[in-house]
Amino acid sequence: MLTYPNIDPVAFSIGSWPVYWYGLMYLIGFLGGWGLLSLRLRFSPRGFTQDQLSDIVFYAALGAIIGGRLGYMLFYDWRVLFSDPLLIFQTWKGGMSFHGGFLGVIIAMLICAKRMKKSVVALTDLIAPVVPIGLGAGRIGNFINGELWGRVTTLPWGMVFPNGGPYPRHPSQLYEFLLEGVVLFLVLWIYSRKPRPLGAVSGLFALGYGIFRCTAEFFREPDVQIGYWFGWITEGQLLSLPLILLGIILLIWAYKKERASHETIS
Repeated sequence: MLTYPNIDPVAFSIGSWPVYWYGLMYLIGFLGGWGLLSLRLRFSPRGFTQDQLSDIVFYAALGAIIGGRLGYMLFYDWRVLFSDPLLIFQTWKGGMSFHGGFLGVIIAMLICAKRMKKSVVALTDLIAPVVPIGLGAGRIGNFINGELWGRVTTLPWGMVFPNGGPYPRHPSQLYEFLLEGVVLFLVLWIYSRKPRPLGAVSGLFALGYGIFRCTAEFFREPDVQIGYWFGWITEGQLLSLPLILLGIILLIWAYKKERASHETIS
């Protein structure tokens, strides 16, 4: 059994204002993604300028934060939301939903695409390869907060989490960091280095995330206020299944459209 490091969730304080690791992780994710995209556009503009990238990142960050918090409260903790609506603003305590953030980013990209007169799929193709940086950083924030721990395990790397009871559990936050953060980033980054059909990168992101999230959920303890659906499926898996379907549809559509275009030209 490994010892949980029990890191203070407050990274440092500015006067009497505490700065939490959880918030810093999201900041690292946004800045890291922005930096990589900026570097990439210098060598391959892909139809976007640096000024446009700044606007895209701003809208994406806003959509992810608002959508992520709203999604968590609605998907996982709606009873608490109605009893104390002000909790929605207490993001430093954790409680962000990827699926809510995903919907928030899609809405933000629709607004951004309309303003820039660009295809929304072109925008999602642009940002998709760096989204795992934020996802991975967020999972490290979950681990530091000692939240979203895994199911009870007898494996040697199990950990006893401060609020997770007396038994060792899977450090499922680290599993998700590796799958949704590191592996998904490498897959998307390598895949998107070559020109791909419009929508293919977005499709691979949705498919990859959905598969990795469903896999990790088999080791993660379901939220106590929700439990299992149909006796075995978790809320995270239930919300990720449509992403897998969306990813498959987007990939088929993208390559079918490219093939039709080539046939027309020939």
